[in-house]
Amino acid sequence: MARKGTPEERQARQHLREYTARQTLHDERIRRRRRDNLVAGIAAAVVVALAVGAQLLYFTAGPGVPAPSPSPTPSASSTPEATGQNTGDVPDPALAEGRAWTGTLTLNDVPLGITLDGAAAPQGVASFVSLTQSGFYPGKSCHRLTNGGFFVLQCGAPNADGSGDVGYSFGPIENAPADNVYPAGTIALARQGGNPYSNGSQFFVVYEDTTIPADAAGGYSVIGKVTSGLDQLAAAVTDAGTADGSSDGAPATATTITSVSVQ
Repeated sequence: MARKGTPEERQARQHLREYTARQTLHDERIRRRRRDNLVAGIAAAVVVALAVGAQLLYFTAGPGVPAPSPSPTPSASSTPEATGQNTGDVPDPALAEGRAWTGTLTLNDVPLGITLDGAAAPQGVASFVSLTQSGFYPGKSCHRLTNGGFFVLQCGAPNADGSGDVGYSFGPIENAPADNVYPAGTIALARQGGNPYSNGSQFFVVYEDTTIPADAAGGYSVIGKVTSGLDQLAAAVTDAGTADGSSDGAPATATTITSVSVQ
């Protein structure tokens, strides 16, 4: 018959069994927690990827004249945007005079100092200057705000919902960033995804550094930059986000172009 041992030995064996059971339970809990964290991490990554993918899709294939997204800036003869044609009565690029223009873009009575680069983007600047001189922009809305990785305020559509055109469209893409980065303050033209000859009156102001991949047509025409007033614009408009709390939609603070002047 097996020897049961002394009470002290039996107690030690019981303690060992209890310790082993607790350790096994502890190890199982750690394994379960690691597994749950891994699953949660994968799920979160999928959600983020879907959100970014959805916004990229909207940026390159949204309704009306879609929005911003950076890309390389090559010459018109060496890039995808070299195909297509202007439509309508497009302002002569010579109107840009190959020079820098300075002025003020006022949104909701917030004055933004701006400069336009007529040498780097003659066609885009010519259009913006022409529309400014004709008095087109005052009263037009800034119908779109994004803040989910892309930080832009899009303005200048003929209609408040972002639709409509000015009777012409033009290309090719000019002066798009080679590294896909639009620094805060960038002013660029909005266009339809994949269509380098769909530039018109719509433009966007980048209010925080933004990186957006190029689409099949390339990037977006950078026509100038905001030189002052971004902090005031943030306080008055962009910090409030969108009306529905999403990362892409109408600004919570309804925004219109008060005035534009260039010289």
